[in-house]
Amino acid sequence: TVEYEDINYSVASTEDQTAIFGGWSSFLNYFDTSLPFQLSFINRRSHSRSKYRVNIPPAQDSFNSVRAEFTGMLKNQIAKSNNGIERSKYITFGLPAGSIGEARPRLERVEADVTGNLKRLGVPSEALDGRERLALLHGQMHPGSREAFCFSWQDIPKTGMGTKDYIAPSGLSFSQDGKTFRVGDHSGAVSFLQILAPELTDRLLADLLDLNDAVTVNLHIQSIDQAQAIKNIKRKMSDLQKMTIEEQKKAVRSGYDLSLIHISEPTR
Repeated sequence: TVEYEDINYSVASTEDQTAIFGGWSSFLNYFDTSLPFQLSFINRRSHSRSKYRVNIPPAQDSFNSVRAEFTGMLKNQIAKSNNGIERSKYITFGLPAGSIGEARPRLERVEADVTGNLKRLGVPSEALDGRERLALLHGQMHPGSREAFCFSWQDIPKTGMGTKDYIAPSGLSFSQDGKTFRVGDHSGAVSFLQILAPELTDRLLADLLDLNDAVTVNLHIQSIDQAQAIKNIKRKMSDLQKMTIEEQKKAVRSGYDLSLIHISEPTR
């Protein structure tokens, strides 16, 4: 898992946006059919422990009161920024392997390629180690909790517990209709979004993430072989043509003149 930061896409010029979009497309094309990956966008309520630190040390003069007031003002502004929402972005990838020893060098090579490609886009990124990944999962399993994640690899042989024991929530239950769930004292819902549209705006994801609430958006991406992709497109076009014919027949049965009916054909 690699955490990465924002890029100034929305405020860039049209030419720069085109270049950024092209670079992002090339970045996605790096992942072939054998390398599925997931993009995760996590909005969570910020707590007092922010990743931004304000430290203005006192000095041997008469302005320490001003420094203390200024430090307090900066800390309040950090707490209020983004309406109290911390926004994080991650990319997670995996690959098939017979053993951990076989997978590790391949994963390290992919990790280096991913961080290098993000760097070429001008996007700062950092790979998460095992403890940081556990802390991320702990935060997802304990929404709204201010309790610090306490974990050390040395504690596992001493306690006999596994990593799952350290991140497990106090309780997890699901509603009878399966639409909502409850983790600890927080309730949530999972939605699956399938978009069937002739065109998509580049603001789609930004509009989802601009919600001033705790929300997690995951994009599971699996590259498709070119031959299989062409077959899927042809099958979808056939389905659309069939739907067009059926709608025309319904219109004729309803008394409409077929020459006055226009239904757009799918674009090849």
